[in-house]
Amino acid sequence: MIALAAGYQHFADGAPFAEIALRHPSVREVYFPWVGEPSGRPKLGFEEEDDPDELAAALKRDLTRLREAGVRLDLLLNANCYGAEAMSTALEKRIEGILEKLDSWGCKPEVCTVASPFVARTLKTVAPDVEVRASVNMRLTTLQAFRYLAPLFDSYYLGRDVQRNLETVRRFSDWCHDNGKKLCILANSGCLRNCPWQTYHDNLIAHSDEAMKAKNVQGWCPHLCWTMYRNPANFAEILKSTWIRPEDLHRYDGLVDVVKLATRQHANPDMVISAYERGTFEGNLLDLFEPGFSPAFFPKFIDNSAFPADWFDRTSACVRECTECGYCEKTLAACMKGFAG
Repeated sequence: MIALAAGYQHFADGAPFAEIALRHPSVREVYFPWVGEPSGRPKLGFEEEDDPDELAAALKRDLTRLREAGVRLDLLLNANCYGAEAMSTALEKRIEGILEKLDSWGCKPEVCTVASPFVARTLKTVAPDVEVRASVNMRLTTLQAFRYLAPLFDSYYLGRDVQRNLETVRRFSDWCHDNGKKLCILANSGCLRNCPWQTYHDNLIAHSDEAMKAKNVQGWCPHLCWTMYRNPANFAEILKSTWIRPEDLHRYDGLVDVVKLATRQHANPDMVISAYERGTFEGNLLDLFEPGFSPAFFPKFIDNSAFPADWFDRTSACVRECTECGYCEKTLAACMKGFAG
């Protein structure tokens, strides 16, 4: 069974996240942000009504239960922008303070996922026993990049844009395992492949609390994907993206060490984890993704059980120019259904 990593979220009125994660023996890691610290998603606790002390207490409760159950903890320090603090002693001290606080809880992380080489250097200095993992947001798609980062990183998330090609994954896997590193992938990202807005969007997320309070231009959508899917003519782009169906995850067994599931903002993380743990999903494929695009496609949906048998083989070997083939458009026509009524 491939090890899954699930993303922590705080449920103010629902079950503690630890209860969800511990239902699934395949969840070997849980990745989480620190309260108020920027990461690859909006801050945990950036809403005005959130009480930082209550969030910290809930986080401590969940992490303690996960640690007691033997689940590895992965602290997210993966913001794409730290502003003027990007190489500061202030940031270094803040990271050290977070680790000390977690250690006082008995929850010092085994892993830290980062997108900044300075943060990686800081961790190697203040916590040399912690596995430093390169974030998927670093968009690492060449072995040359892996080699450049080798002195600072112990494991890597492969860039999503190349992960459907098994021969490519195998090359990265061989290099990692030959060099004492680990290879990880993100299975259920709804993001566009080769998205040219990613840097802009990642930077915006790192400043999400300030951005939400600013006087913003009305009608501007900072998400290229949501903008494109306003036009049904672009719907086939969802099939050209980077996600991997639960039915195809077994193909990566032995090639990758950890499969990350994006669940930090998902409305139903239990459904997502269950689908990838079982290796099958009968329902709207769009419901598995984060971000999910069910509202954008409504009243249509993509029937995951209707995919052709050659789907993975055809798309794994694809050259990804997406200008002449037409296979994804034909597949979409076969899989897109309408809700009854």
